[in-house]
Amino acid sequence: QVRLVESGGGLVQAGGSLRLSCAASGISFSLNAMAWYRQAPGKERELVAGIDSVGSTNLGDSVKGRFSISRDNAKNTVGLQMNSLKPEDTAVYYCYTWVVVRGTKREYWGQGTQVTVSS
Repeated sequence: QVRLVESGGGLVQAGGSLRLSCAASGISFSLNAMAWYRQAPGKERELVAGIDSVGSTNLGDSVKGRFSISRDNAKNTVGLQMNSLKPEDTAVYYCYTWVVVRGTKREYWGQGTQVTVSS
């Protein structure tokens, strides 16, 4: 059973930092690309950052230069370091991955962790 568990959310003032972590189980973690998405109230879920199995990363335009994503294959975790936070970063942040089983893509999401940035 695939399980993604996020931690590290909370309330922070604008300009501050937070680090999110996602612990994965039930997958061959080192072979999986991982990603962070976020969803603010009334908005669609958007990609924040992704990292592939060899460590190549991509970041959403709105977080470039402020956020970074990393992975620890020994601990089966993926982290999201968020610096210079802005009120518009307020959202529920979700950990995401997928696997392909017999040609079918199966997607997995964590339960989400709330990040609130006060002005």
